[in-house]
Amino acid sequence: MLQRVDYKTNLMIGDQTYPAFELRNILDFIGAHLGAVALRDVCSHIGVGRTELEHCQFVYVWQVQYAMEYLRIQSHDPDIGTQLGLSYSVQSLDILLPHLAQLTTLQACLQFVLNHPQLVGSFTDSLIRLEDDSIAIRWLNTGRMEQQQYGFQFLHSIGSLLGLARQLTGQGVTLKYIHLADAPRDSQFLTQATGAQINFNAAYFEWSIDLAYLGLPVTYAFNHPRHSLSEQAENSLIDTVLTLLRGTFPLVPSVDALAMQLHMSDRSLRRKLSHLGTSYQKLLDQVRCQTAIALILKDSMSIDAIAETMGYSDVSHFRQCFKHWLGHPPGYFSRLNRSE
Repeated sequence: MLQRVDYKTNLMIGDQTYPAFELRNILDFIGAHLGAVALRDVCSHIGVGRTELEHCQFVYVWQVQYAMEYLRIQSHDPDIGTQLGLSYSVQSLDILLPHLAQLTTLQACLQFVLNHPQLVGSFTDSLIRLEDDSIAIRWLNTGRMEQQQYGFQFLHSIGSLLGLARQLTGQGVTLKYIHLADAPRDSQFLTQATGAQINFNAAYFEWSIDLAYLGLPVTYAFNHPRHSLSEQAENSLIDTVLTLLRGTFPLVPSVDALAMQLHMSDRSLRRKLSHLGTSYQKLLDQVRCQTAIALILKDSMSIDAIAETMGYSDVSHFRQCFKHWLGHPPGYFSRLNRSE
């Protein structure tokens, strides 16, 4: 069973690996909706063509994010992320097919998605709450992504999960509600596509589904899955940096000391991280934020004690940092996410 409150640190960024089927689906959608010129532009920037992707299991996160952001900006359509997700077919899921073929219910499929970000792909940390008659998935922007980009990825995730759920079960699965941190806009398409109550100006991006739907059996007839020919084997610099930071936390090495461990200059490290769309400070903030969230959700320590545990000598400084990370002070976050 899913836990009543479960925190998933599934955020993936930069040169971490991401399933290639996602990028193939996005590029196909771009070609169909924006045209061949747009498709060539995206492929040229990310350094991989649509044909080459047929022979890959994994790509880089930044390549997928670039393609998504290109689609968002060029389409000028606030619902394009949902449309993209709904366009996915089960048979396009590639490396996921052998796993999904073994699952018998929609709940098992959702658990697999939440527990295997390396195979499914994830742009966010999330909080899963099991309520009386539903499950709510709240997105936590620990990577401090720009809100419009984050909202696009949230709606894309909803579209893909909902569309695939309908294909897997053969049933008209709908959502209970969708909370958006965006300003109000026309929500007719989103309402019709998801069946959900749409709420704007929310504290977080969040969606919920009735438990009755999760009990539906998987009836999809799986064919023999196509196996990709190769996978990306290069080490991730971001994975390495995060591992080193978590290994010494709450003690924090300077960027110079970290660079020495990686046998490079601090300038080279900063440049490489910048090229991947991040920085030493952003990765350090990610580790700090994720650690703080986990401690707050345990509900066994005061905010003052958590601040001290994390190496803050001044609790007010910790409160300011936490608000900078998530937009809410730790006390408010605790009340908002406390299990009833």
